[in-house]
Amino acid sequence: MRNQQRWVYHRGEGLRTFGVEEELLLVDPETGLPQPLAGTVTEIAAWHADAVPRTGGPEPEPAKPELYSEQLEIGTSPCTTTPQLADQLRRARLAAAAAAEEAGVAVAAVATPPVDFGPKLNPADRYQRIHARYAHLVDEEFACACHVHVHLSSQDEGVGVLDRIRPWLAPLLALSANSPYFQGRDTGYASWRHQLWQRWPMSGPSELYGDVEAYERTTREMLASDVLVDDHMVYFDARLSRRYPTVEIRVGDVCLDVEDTVLLAVLSRALVETAAREWRRGLGPDPVSTVVLRLAAWRASRYGLGGELLHPGSWRPAPAGEVLHALLSHVGPALEESGDRERAEAGVARLLARGTGADAQRAAHAGDPSLASVMVEAVRRTVPV
Repeated sequence: MRNQQRWVYHRGEGLRTFGVEEELLLVDPETGLPQPLAGTVTEIAAWHADAVPRTGGPEPEPAKPELYSEQLEIGTSPCTTTPQLADQLRRARLAAAAAAEEAGVAVAAVATPPVDFGPKLNPADRYQRIHARYAHLVDEEFACACHVHVHLSSQDEGVGVLDRIRPWLAPLLALSANSPYFQGRDTGYASWRHQLWQRWPMSGPSELYGDVEAYERTTREMLASDVLVDDHMVYFDARLSRRYPTVEIRVGDVCLDVEDTVLLAVLSRALVETAAREWRRGLGPDPVSTVVLRLAAWRASRYGLGGELLHPGSWRPAPAGEVLHALLSHVGPALEESGDRERAEAGVARLLARGTGADAQRAAHAGDPSLASVMVEAVRRTVPV
């Protein structure tokens, strides 16, 4: 999603464009060990993309390297409909898998590497400066996330959205949870990636802003502290993108299955639309504190959908299914108007029945003392058939 001009708000259709960025792990297909070949894989992917004529329709974005050389970022261009988004995600994963195979590796949509290894930092100058600033934190921070971009009509609307989606970000984390293993052991968490991410001093839920000036003032104060390397390191769970006219929801793990990524994106767009309508109507946001939001995120990270979450209606523990159905109810009108209600309800029912990516990883590991079976299953499920 690097071409801002492609972010067009389709007012005639009444739908906000949205898109997804996913981070994938590059692994040896036999041992499951991460391999530092992102540069090679992106070069191969770019060559194949240039060799295939464009159709004129929406195309996935080219794969690119990330913070670590064992990571690959893929993404969609802005989409209007959910079938467009699902198609682009599948094609992006297939293209990444094909390029990886040509380089002798495979792609795996796991949010933390199950096996113990030492990641290799991307040699690009910005990443070297990040390492110089944060030292050992970077050495242990290896994690793969999913970011959803949803179009905004203005920054004012964007701040209104940020203030009103805060209560519902923890449930999005819970349904995307896909990182139970780290450094060769079961962490006991459904999303250990979230726990790693909380080490960054600029991460997590944000305070209420109220207006654009307060948002910009917060960003200026963060940069003035000289803790951040640049303004792209505002790592809140949701933020206004500095590159695109979008709100970027960053709370989710990368999902094992494409359909779970699609569900995360559908619910994110519906949340943004619902919040924007509340803002336009002058309905105030929930004044819940960031302390409680951190507790809600911790429960989501710890249990995924296998335990109780904090219910945004009461901020008391409730079954995960009850919280997800409350989310569906909250965004119901927006889902109905986008034509996504049936798909969202089916996706939630599917997750509640079979579990998250974290549950799938643990099921693959059952009875196998090594973690090789986890990676084999992850590689198989990452690429849609």
